[in-house]
Amino acid sequence: MSRRSSILVAAGAALALLVGAGGPGRAATASTGEVAIFYYPWFSNPARDGGWAHWYVAGANGAQTLSTRFYPTRGLYSSSSAAIVASQMRDIAGAGIRTVVVSWWGQGSPEDARLPLVREDAAKWGLRVAIHIEPYPGRTPESTAADIARFVQEGITDFYVYDADTVPAAQWAAALAGIDGARVFAQTTLVGYAHQAGFAGVYTYDVGVWTGPTFARLCSQAHRAGLLCAPSVGPGFDARLATSDPLVRPRLDGRTYDRMWRDAIRAGADLVTITSYNEWQEGTQIEPARARGGRPGYDGAWGMTGRTAQRAYLDDTDRWTARFRPLPAQ
Repeated sequence: MSRRSSILVAAGAALALLVGAGGPGRAATASTGEVAIFYYPWFSNPARDGGWAHWYVAGANGAQTLSTRFYPTRGLYSSSSAAIVASQMRDIAGAGIRTVVVSWWGQGSPEDARLPLVREDAAKWGLRVAIHIEPYPGRTPESTAADIARFVQEGITDFYVYDADTVPAAQWAAALAGIDGARVFAQTTLVGYAHQAGFAGVYTYDVGVWTGPTFARLCSQAHRAGLLCAPSVGPGFDARLATSDPLVRPRLDGRTYDRMWRDAIRAGADLVTITSYNEWQEGTQIEPARARGGRPGYDGAWGMTGRTAQRAYLDDTDRWTARFRPLPAQ
């Protein structure tokens, strides 16, 4: 997914929309220690799927160009491979994460077709599955509410709606009013909007624009409005090979990731969301990477090199999830 060009104006507008109290049915805002990670089941390769998807883009001369500045340790894999998905779920569980938020582009999409495989392997590792409802063609608040109702019947209870604030809040409020047994989060920094629209919480997703200094304001406003605050942390951002977005958020050998985690916890986050496990095109992934073809892997992160550096971000995530997890009651 791409950052919306209008997102930079949202912070100022959020202040004007803030309300002072939560409505009926709002979730309590106490730190849960929950950590969720955004996951993409959309990669294809010719050997397994008959063609490429998401690994390559057209370059300046029309030639196919690898769309990421990194290279996966697992190679240019297919998300339809049961072995790949199983190993990815093992990674996620091993890093102390408990929820996988799966990118979903509507009924009949490749991501929809691959969702059962993700759910099956996630369950084997004790992971919950949530749905990241993307702006699929024809998506409306009404269609989204119908999607949510269907998934709730299948046992999924957490939903994250990307680009939620592109329609009037009243439309969401009407559509979500009949939803029961689900938590629905809006990707927005407009807390007043999210409250009026009937969402249970807010998340930021975009780790290029919405960094640590945003989190304290967002969580403070969310808690006053009775909403859950789920800011998104990530290792960096660089989509220059895949899109025309010039923004770069350098990884700084792991310091960017640590800083965002620290700021999210200090802000009083109820949940922490991670952008991302494997959005390679935007350079936000923490999935293992290795040096190849001039691509650096994660060498230098926390002083690591070679094979030990490949899993550096997963190992660091494990340290942060342990820190965020509430202490057992005495």
